[in-house]
Amino acid sequence: MLSNIGPVQLLIVLVIVLAIFGTKRLRTLGSDLGSAVKGFRGAMNEADQETTEQLGDQTKDADFKNTPVDEPSKENHG
Repeated sequence: MLSNIGPVQLLIVLVIVLAIFGTKRLRTLGSDLGSAVKGFRGAMNEADQETTEQLGDQTKDADFKNTPVDEPSKENHG
């Protein structure tokens, strides 16, 4: 259905939208949309940083000083 839309049809739609809303309203709409996207990205980055900080506190490097191979066996070899 949308594959039949060509550049001429898109231009006609753009002219109709400009006639209805005007350039000033479209400009403010575009800037509002841009600021909303910027705010969304900032919130996502903040959430990622908080998650990284929370995981960073919980995860620590593995301690390989006493591995099961290094620990003395409880069985008597004898």
